[in-house]
Amino acid sequence: MNVTVDLGRRLVAEALGTAILVATVVGSGIMADRLTDDVALALLGNTIPTGAILFVLISILGPISGAHFNPVVTMVFMARRELEASSVIPYVLAQIAGGVFGTMVAHAMFDLPILQVSETVRTGSAQWIAEVVATFGLLLTILGGLRFRVDAIPMLVGLYITAAYWFTASTSFANPAVAIARSLTDTFSGIRPMDLPGFIVAQILGALIAAALAGWLFADQRDEMPSASQKERA
Repeated sequence: MNVTVDLGRRLVAEALGTAILVATVVGSGIMADRLTDDVALALLGNTIPTGAILFVLISILGPISGAHFNPVVTMVFMARRELEASSVIPYVLAQIAGGVFGTMVAHAMFDLPILQVSETVRTGSAQWIAEVVATFGLLLTILGGLRFRVDAIPMLVGLYITAAYWFTASTSFANPAVAIARSLTDTFSGIRPMDLPGFIVAQILGALIAAALAGWLFADQRDEMPSASQKERA
């Protein structure tokens, strides 16, 4: 993230990025559902555009805002002191507002009612565990990329989400803002509003576990080794 960029432009980048991400998730879900009755094929049609758009959005908006598009990513960056605390609430509000707008745009593109409430049931321990795992993996991917391959983060995140759509029971929401936005679409990618709390708690837990582990796993060992003067004093 370029910290010299003013907050206003960073917030627009976060809102725009989250809007396009959600429009892609919801829109590709609607398109896939219309084109096939095969649920596996529909999921594949939902997966590929999501992974692809993440690569694009992180590449073009990352230099402006950090391309969080996700409240738990923002939370972790604040905890790592890589984002000022005063920007956290504006970031999260921009992400949620952008996500909701993205859902509405997707509905408009497919000539559906703009305002909807999902009736898709996504609850239970298996779903919650899947969201812990999905969010843990996402944050570990981001933090590992920051440590070793900053230039590859767009590709790493896009590929991780593409994989996580298929190996997690929840199809890897891993994002409270996206989950909220998807509760407002009664289409292929929806989630009932009453199921949101379990998902959001699981996502926060997964992010916290990843941040704690990454702080140790990706630590620069040179910073942990005693210097020659310290050895002499010992």
